[in-house]
Amino acid sequence: MVQNLNTKIPNQTASMDNNSKKKRKAQTPEAKFQFELNSCSKSKDLSAAISVYDDAVSTNTRINQHHFNALLYLCSNSVNNVSLKDTALHHGFRIFDHMTSLGINPNEATLTAVARLAAAKGNADRAFELAKAVQNYGSAPRLRTFDPALFGFCELGNSGKAYEVEEHVNGSGVTLEEPQLTALLKVSAKNGNANKVYEYLHKLRSSVRCVSETTASVIEEWFHSGKGSEVGLEDLAPVKEGILRNGGGWHGQGWVGKGDWLVRRTNVSAEGRCCGCSQQLVCVDIDDEETDKFARSVANLALEREVKANFSEFQGWLEKHACYDAIVDGANVGLYQQNFADGGFSISQLDDVVKELYNCSGKKWPLVILHNKRMRGLMDNPSSRRVVEEWMNNGALYTTPTGSNDDWYWLYAAVKLRCLLVTNDEMRDHIFELIGSNFFNQWKERHQVHYTFVKGNLKLQMPPPYSLVIQESEKGSWHVPLALHTGDETSRTWLCITRQSSQDAEANVCNSVDTPNFNHHNTKDAEGPQEFSNGVGIMDSQVDENNTTSLTGKRKERSPPL
Repeated sequence: MVQNLNTKIPNQTASMDNNSKKKRKAQTPEAKFQFELNSCSKSKDLSAAISVYDDAVSTNTRINQHHFNALLYLCSNSVNNVSLKDTALHHGFRIFDHMTSLGINPNEATLTAVARLAAAKGNADRAFELAKAVQNYGSAPRLRTFDPALFGFCELGNSGKAYEVEEHVNGSGVTLEEPQLTALLKVSAKNGNANKVYEYLHKLRSSVRCVSETTASVIEEWFHSGKGSEVGLEDLAPVKEGILRNGGGWHGQGWVGKGDWLVRRTNVSAEGRCCGCSQQLVCVDIDDEETDKFARSVANLALEREVKANFSEFQGWLEKHACYDAIVDGANVGLYQQNFADGGFSISQLDDVVKELYNCSGKKWPLVILHNKRMRGLMDNPSSRRVVEEWMNNGALYTTPTGSNDDWYWLYAAVKLRCLLVTNDEMRDHIFELIGSNFFNQWKERHQVHYTFVKGNLKLQMPPPYSLVIQESEKGSWHVPLALHTGDETSRTWLCITRQSSQDAEANVCNSVDTPNFNHHNTKDAEGPQEFSNGVGIMDSQVDENNTTSLTGKRKERSPPL
């Protein structure tokens, strides 16, 4: 008979039980305290944790910073429970006093927990002092460090102190997120501070693409309250200038118009037209200051990693040839879907893209960026040589030098010239990570053109006709997108907020920007079709030359090629 190896014989079981008893007997008071405290933390049992702590104190068991933090965390998490709040507050402060009496320095976790206790007791001032003290102990504050004070002051309606906390947060290099901005927006609205409400709406616009239901409700309450109905600009010149300068979708000059607000929950069509007021939403670009900063950042990184003379030469060349409406990542297009046995570099694919952009832009050539090694290979083939020579003769080609990375060249050109960039490169590798720009994705949304070849037919996927971001129109209306959890994009709920007195005027307003696009929005004075594939921004490769559409707004004529 074969014995089951997994079955413990009686003598083995007895031996293991004896060993466990010996280990428990040999366990130090500190180890026993640690074990029991961990168990209480896992089960979130505050009463048991206090009992374990009291036993440790009575037996002079050594308690370290980690133990105190665990106890304080349990206390601070229990203040939201009505039945435990008083116990949590009493013992929480007692434990912290004990910790300081032992000379144990607190860290960020310690002070954050005690700040939560102070705020729960209604003492937001102490919570703020504790948050500011974090740096005194060599720790870096986090957003959670300031939350108790910020939310505490907002709940008390003390907007002045809440703004002071925000200022300290910004000075600490910490960025506010939607919950904090919503709290500041709410307290500003409650106190009737229209300028601050306006400020926080724009902070939400710049940091939160689609707002939560909680934020949407706060925004609705403000506009329904009527406290801002008497605030409005009369001089609209700065508003128009702000729209152009900021990349569209907002002007930042203050409230526009007079009178009560009409607030509706509605949807936006696939083409970007509001179903509530009929206004055309826009695809928002980064502003001029951000664009210039972005271009300098790309150039500086390129100059560090490329042969400086080569990239500087390109910068100088670009200054003299600054009228391109589109840049083409030649390698990306030419190598698209060429990973098969006889695949190589498809000059025909690249030429299709070039001709498509040329025909659809009023006979303006795009700029193809291609490595000179690739160009030399194309010149060896008579058929491809004719295509390359055509590009060269029309100033549509720039070849990057040996040893260079052409990514820097096409990215810099697209940013510097504020034009479209045709590439399927999602720009996620280490090169683009070096940029570290928080507006990189917004720039890509507005400027990147994707493409496909379906059975040899080219389709260009243009930038979307509108952006999912809070938008402020020239006429003073607001459109606020809510977070979408299920369903397609056209089912997304938007807040449509207009002045009742200007509702009719809003219906025909198109808030457009003089930046590279296929005029998705400028249809008012156009002759013939101005949108492609029902306005969703897709172009087939066959386009009637009599129905051309400009890639950009006004631009100066392109200089002759060098």
